[in-house]
Order: sequence, then structure tokens, then C-alpha cells
Amino acid sequence: MSEKGPENQPAETTEPTEPTEPTEPVKASSDTDRVPEASRWHVAMREITTGNALVAVLSVVLAMFFGSLMILFTDEDVRYGLSYFFARPSDTFFYAWEAISGAYVSLWRGSVYNDLGGTFVQQIKPITETLKFAAPLTLAGLGIGLTFRAGLFNIGGRGQMLLGGAAAAFVAVKLDLPMIVHLPLAILVGALAAALWGGIAGILKALTGAHEVIVTIMLNYVGYYLVFYALTRKSLLQAPGSGNPKSAPMPESAVLPDLLGPQFNLHAGFLLAVLATILVWWILNRSSLGYRFRAVGENPSAARAAGINVGVAYFSAFLISGALVGLAGVNQVLGSVTDGATSGLDAGIGFDAITVALLGRSRPFGILAAGILFGAFKSGGFFMQASEGIPVDIVLVIQSLIVLFLAAPPLVRAIFRLPTKEA
Repeated sequence: MSEKGPENQPAETTEPTEPTEPTEPVKASSDTDRVPEASRWHVAMREITTGNALVAVLSVVLAMFFGSLMILFTDEDVRYGLSYFFARPSDTFFYAWEAISGAYVSLWRGSVYNDLGGTFVQQIKPITETLKFAAPLTLAGLGIGLTFRAGLFNIGGRGQMLLGGAAAAFVAVKLDLPMIVHLPLAILVGALAAALWGGIAGILKALTGAHEVIVTIMLNYVGYYLVFYALTRKSLLQAPGSGNPKSAPMPESAVLPDLLGPQFNLHAGFLLAVLATILVWWILNRSSLGYRFRAVGENPSAARAAGINVGVAYFSAFLISGALVGLAGVNQVLGSVTDGATSGLDAGIGFDAITVALLGRSRPFGILAAGILFGAFKSGGFFMQASEGIPVDIVLVIQSLIVLFLAAPPLVRAIFRLPTKEA
């Protein structure tokens, strides 16, 4: 056998190729122009249908649908029409339409615009009430949402609101200062007290790994009884000459000013909520601190490997969150209910803020929109009850259903046949 060397290998033959003519630039045509445009619209539609924002909107739609069913079940005329449904079904459908349309029209009139108002002030007053209710919901929702972005679950809104409101009330009633100093000082002290209260959960989480849910639940009770104690001691918050657990009314120098005049209840608390929304957006999206929050929230182990101090991030998140939730308590004491602080100043807002943060997907401007929506529910619910006789608890049911559907995005996608991101 003879070894085949390189010289014995058959030479590779290559066929000569014909010279190619230089390609001319492709001229834009109407067909090629439409392809990128169609692609862009396709990408946009995919982002909409697979995004969380659409799920949040559809959760509200589903909640209102089931709320409509409850309105039907509680309406006497509908039940009466059902008693002879097969004899004359049109009556039942008429009563059902009247019940549902009347409920949501009254909700609109009580929260946005009352076309039955005799004067312009009466017609636009509902929207100002909605914004007034939205202010504390937005502030507290921003605080809860910020901890969500950091991978934490802050359900201590009630305690933080109580501490923030009580501290602001203490400064308001105990000091006699000009308004230019008095009001900012009361707001600052209230936010600082709530930040320190929230920081307790943060430092326990950072140093010991204590679960923030358990800690914040317990701090709610501790905060409540601390404020109640302060309201029963004249040396602290109790009004002089009173035996009730309530503080003295807030002096004019420490009250949030009206935005549209004395004929409306809307005060500067809503402006404070808008400014807080912009600040939180900047923190989360434009600052290194916000980057650390988001990194820790996505993956604490990876963030730690990248050199981020996870414990400091947890503590910082709870400090800022507590300050924001505390501002909601300040809003209540110095703006909405100025006749004296009580142990019920939170008015359930600390827990409603969790729903607001969930509906807003922990995005600052989403939380602002969710706060306005829930403010509309609060403002319009009472008008709906007064004008249509529908229990205001229906609104609470709708809010609860929103939380239910938000907690189950696959269910919402299945109902509306929405594609998933994987698909």
C-alpha cells in the first residue's frame, strides 16, 4: 500500500464562477414599507395582549361584571320580574337593565360628574371628592408598591399611617408656629416617624431574616395601641378637658390648604400625592438606589453576587416605604379630618393600599391611576347607595374581586383567551 501524501491527493477543482453584476440598491416600494409597519403593530399588539397592564384592566372589567350580577340579585324589581319570567321575560330584562345602568350611572354621578347638579360647583364636586379620597390611597400605595419592587411584602400600612398621623398631630397641636414653618414641620415629622416605624421591619429583615409579613402584622397592633395610649394622655395627644381618646382640632397653621377654594373638600394632599408619584418614579427608574431595589427584588442572590448589600437595600426600602405610607396618615390628620386625630385615622386605607399597589402593578403612575379609580369607588359608592338604594358593600365586593383576579392572571388570560408571553 502506498501512502498518500499531499502531493498524491486529488486537487480540488473549482469551477470558475461568472462575474456577478453589482447589486443595485433596493428601491423602497409600498409593499416593503408596509412590512416594517405591520411588524411594529404586531409587536405592539403582542406587548399589549401579553402585558400585565391589560390583565389589570380586564380584572377591573371582570370584577364589575360580577358586581353587576350581585346588583341584580339584590334588586327587588329584578326578583319580582323573575317570579313571572316565563310569562313575560321582557320585564325581567327591563328591570335588570334599569338596576345595572342606574347603579353605574349613579356611581359616575357620585365620582366624576353630576349632571343633575343645580350649579357648576355641584356638578364638578364629585371629581374633587374622588381626588380627595385618591390622595391617601396613592401615597400609601406608593409605599407598598416600592417594597413590592424590592421583593418585600409590607402589610404594615395601618401601623405606619397611625404613627405618621399621630406624630404630625402632636407637632400640630403642641407647637405654635407660623404656617410657613408649622405645616412643613408637621409633615416632615409625620413622615419621619412612620419611616422609623417601617424601618423596624426593615432592620429585622436585614439582620435576622425575620419574615416581613409577620413583623409588619405585629407592628400594626403595636402601633395601634401606642397611638391609643397617646390619645388617652393629656400630656401627649388627648384634648384638654376631654375624656375621649381624641386629640384637639388641628390649628389653621398646620392644615393643608384648599386647592380650589372652601366650596370643595379637595386640599393640597392630592398635590402631595402627585409629587410623591414623580419622586418614586425617579427613585425607581433614574437612581442607583432604585436599581438596587429592582435588582434585589428580581433575584437577591444575583444582586448579592454583583456586590449589592441586600440587607441595606431591604432597610432602605422599608424606610422610604414607611415615610410614604406615613404621608397618607399625615394627609388624613392635616387635610381630610382636621377636627382631631383618633385611633381610627387610617380608615382602612393601610389595607386598601395593598390592592391599589397590586392594581397599579407597583408602577408609580399605575398606582396613581389605581388610587384615582379606588377614590372614585369610595366617592361614588355612597351616592349609589343614597340614590339607588344599592348597598355600599357592593363596592367593597368589587374591590375584593379585583384583588382576586389580580392574584390569578392565568385565569384572566384563560377567560379572555389572551396569549401568554411564552406563546
